[in-house]
Amino acid sequence: MSGARLGMKRLPQLIALMFGTLVLPHGQAADDNDALQTVEVRGIRETLKRNLAEKRDSLNVVDSVSAEDLGKFPDKNVADSLQRVPGISVDRTWGEGRDIFVRGTDKNLNMTQLNGQSVASAYWWKNDAQSRGFNYDILPSELVGSLDVFKSPSADLDEGSIGGLVIVRTRKPLQFKKPFTAQVSAEATYSDLPKKTDPQFSGLANWINEAKTFGVLVALSRQERTMRRDGLENFTDATKYNIVDQNGVVTPNVYASWGGGTPIFRQDRERTTGNVTLQLRPTPQSDISLNYMNSDMSMDNSNQNYLWQIGGLADAKNNIRIDNPRFISNSDGGKSVVGGTVGPVTGVSFEPIYREAYVKSKVLDLEGSYDGDNWRLHAQAGTTSGAGGSEHDRNFWFTGDTRATINIAPDTYEVKYLDMSPLDASKLTLQGARDWIRRMESKEKYAQADLTLDLDNSFIKSVKTGLKFRDNKVQNRRTIGTVGPGSPGWISYTLADLSTGPSPHISQEAATAGSLTQFAWVNDALASSKGFAMYDKGMVYKEAKGEYYRIKEKISAAYVRADFASGQWRGDFGARLVRTQQTSEAYQDLDGKGNYVLGSVKRSYSDVLPNVNVVYDFRKDLLLRAAAARVMARNTFSDLSASTEVSGTTNAASAGNPLLNPYHANQVEIGAEWYFADASLLSATAFAKKLDTFIYTSTAMENVAGVQRPVTRPHNADNGAKVNGIELQWQQAFGSSGFGTVVNFTYTDAKAGTLAGGRRLNVVGNSKNQLNASVFYEKGGYSARLSYNYRSKSYGGLNQGGQDVNSAYGQWDATANWDITPQYSIYASAVNLNNELIRTNTTDGLPVGVYENGARYSVGLRGKF
Repeated sequence: MSGARLGMKRLPQLIALMFGTLVLPHGQAADDNDALQTVEVRGIRETLKRNLAEKRDSLNVVDSVSAEDLGKFPDKNVADSLQRVPGISVDRTWGEGRDIFVRGTDKNLNMTQLNGQSVASAYWWKNDAQSRGFNYDILPSELVGSLDVFKSPSADLDEGSIGGLVIVRTRKPLQFKKPFTAQVSAEATYSDLPKKTDPQFSGLANWINEAKTFGVLVALSRQERTMRRDGLENFTDATKYNIVDQNGVVTPNVYASWGGGTPIFRQDRERTTGNVTLQLRPTPQSDISLNYMNSDMSMDNSNQNYLWQIGGLADAKNNIRIDNPRFISNSDGGKSVVGGTVGPVTGVSFEPIYREAYVKSKVLDLEGSYDGDNWRLHAQAGTTSGAGGSEHDRNFWFTGDTRATINIAPDTYEVKYLDMSPLDASKLTLQGARDWIRRMESKEKYAQADLTLDLDNSFIKSVKTGLKFRDNKVQNRRTIGTVGPGSPGWISYTLADLSTGPSPHISQEAATAGSLTQFAWVNDALASSKGFAMYDKGMVYKEAKGEYYRIKEKISAAYVRADFASGQWRGDFGARLVRTQQTSEAYQDLDGKGNYVLGSVKRSYSDVLPNVNVVYDFRKDLLLRAAAARVMARNTFSDLSASTEVSGTTNAASAGNPLLNPYHANQVEIGAEWYFADASLLSATAFAKKLDTFIYTSTAMENVAGVQRPVTRPHNADNGAKVNGIELQWQQAFGSSGFGTVVNFTYTDAKAGTLAGGRRLNVVGNSKNQLNASVFYEKGGYSARLSYNYRSKSYGGLNQGGQDVNSAYGQWDATANWDITPQYSIYASAVNLNNELIRTNTTDGLPVGVYENGARYSVGLRGKF
């Protein structure tokens, strides 16, 4: 379908013909005369056409998605919508898109902005590193007007991305035409694994005055979701042990997992996101807008894990008794133990955890512009803050005596308890409890101003120059509480005192023949009424000073951009000069006895980042693009910290390195785009990126607070990495049949340099093959779309002598819509129809984790007024 100019007398007939699929553009009022009016056809085909128009007119290599398109996808946040864009894959560890990977680069090498500026965000889970990546959990797609993915930069775009820069744009009031516009949707979402149905609501109201010089937009999204994730996992460890078999034979310096288990993770998510925008046009040449967004997400959750142990049973001399041990060889030349019989002392443990978790983000942004006769002044300033963590992270620790025979192999987690049944709650006794309170905070203030001059020149059409300042701060702190025998209020419970029966059968899709899939577990109500009482009486809290850090950054940038056009040529070129001043503060254990002293490390560096974008228009429907640039990305805050965090599960610790150098890359690309029919495209883009470094980790024994631990730290590699690839797109609407397709495929060949000793790693975050494919039908007020998203295996960090490998992942989604009237429509969606599993093993064959999130189904009603 496409827009058309039609007499208003014919509008009722057209509405009847299309069964309610047409609405006036943003509520345009109808005149009483016969003057021609514009009718905007809304739907899948029209929005795809609009997206292609923006792509074709852009000087950059960019892909765009509009609000209508976001609404048509079965997606609850922007990350899930971005998975349809060429070259982008999504991390779905928790069942919903949270982080993105662009063109074979890691999630931490890609930035996301809101209306051209950073959004402070954080994470709720203790094990989540504080990254520069955007936490898409906070942003529902209902509040978004459009988004652009810039894969080639311009000088006026912020630095910080190697793969691509995503700019999410919210709507503005004066974009609407009617004096008052309202949109509302309500739906019910059923999650298959927990067997629960939750409500979702979103609404938007927009008002503009009669003179169309002032407007107010208010948008609200409220989403609830009951989540359950079943898993089987292995807690790998960098510690080396001496393995002693039943005959006294010792195998020294062997990696051993601390242990593993069968976790049942449950979470109640409640996300409320509001957006208020005021827009003023006091004169036709000026525009001022004030935007406020607040996202508040509570994520209370529990995790109950029935555990076997290997490294967790080591004695003071790092000896582990294992009958009939089995070993494998690792990539670093060492060995790992992968099977045998342990026990009988403490052969099983059980860990129920109850967390009160949250993630919050706020943005307050003021933007203004003034258009002169041949110049334009633009300014923007604001502040953003984010916080995440847990108010409480309560843990019970039960143990029982039994021999346990263990077998671990790729995607295999098998354990047999020889002297007890996992369903017998009386065999496990409470040994202690703890509480972790963690808070991650992020704050930023920014100011930017630029001036664009239109030039009377046959080649240079305009020049834009500007300045930008950013002042940001991130902070991490944790308080640990412990209670045990002898503490006030301590009660020696067995699991039977807190249990009312067995867990549900779990991980049926992930399990192998010997996997544990059911066990006695804690009843939530009994944990609250009995177990938590001990926390109120006997818990002793102490700040984990070794984990505290605060990082401050002051970033200043100056840029010049020139746009040019001559005949069939057009494009831009320019440069961005950036200065970064960094201070990393943390407590240091200088004497190795836990006597921490606050210290800081300061550094600064500057970057010059030139770029050029060129477009050659062979014809209106056929063009050639080329781009070249030097880009940079800063390291994650966790990697830049000077702190040392002790694992809550193993004996190991992780630390940062405040002297890490940022990433730099030289990149080029060339491509052709053929817009061969209405809402149709064939394109191919080849790209190459050469990175000057990558981050790897190494492990060494260190004295941390008086205990010898293996400490893992990040380092810059002396060699960099190369990422070469090609993106292919095919989009076509098949005439008037109502059918169409959107397909894109990305191939990346990524190679990292060698480390000291000649070892070569795979590039973190890279998937060699990515495919997004959708078929749609839209006619007569009905529309439907079936989508498939696939990425081949990808790589993570170093792990127990090898490197993590995430298995290939392919997910089916579907959505359908029926326009009952021009104002009302019913829609339904299904996410992860095939219940795809998330699997991770190391390159040496050690299992790390396999998780099942289940499918989700939604049905809802939309209204537009």
